[in-house]
Amino acid sequence: MDAMRNCVAVYPGTFDPLTNGHVSLVKRAVKIFGSVILAVAGDSHKTPLFSLDERVAIAEAVFDHDDSVMVEGFQGLLVNYVKHRRANVILRGMRAVSDFEFEFQMALMNRKLDRSIETVFIMTDYKWLYISSTIVKEVAKHGGEIRGMVPELVRERVLEKYGLGNGSDGNG
Repeated sequence: MDAMRNCVAVYPGTFDPLTNGHVSLVKRAVKIFGSVILAVAGDSHKTPLFSLDERVAIAEAVFDHDDSVMVEGFQGLLVNYVKHRRANVILRGMRAVSDFEFEFQMALMNRKLDRSIETVFIMTDYKWLYISSTIVKEVAKHGGEIRGMVPELVRERVLEKYGLGNGSDGNG
């Protein structure tokens, strides 16, 4: 276990927006690996609500208090980024069996591209099984309450993006 605590794990994703599930996974991973790079992907098949710079800034603010978490944006192939950061672990979160097929394909492709990089899957905490960035955005867009699903800073930024103010009156 000590060898793993000296390892750097790269946790890639669009984090659009960063959810409490993401935060929980990072905190748990730090206990295992010692440090985590939250790698915010600029290239995606998704259309993000926030720009890459905004997503990086939000994540930096959320993890500002934790020296074992570094936030950085990246473009291009994940394995190239992982090599550039001199890491050898890709961290992926799994919510349900439905995540497995896609994640398994990605892990195998990354392994094909670079056999020195391992993918490690961590199951999400049961409290966050139902949460995804897509669901959070959809709920917020239609005026639903997302408090408790995302860090408060993220909640405020999401509501601002949808022109709903900061939601501090409790009606979000």
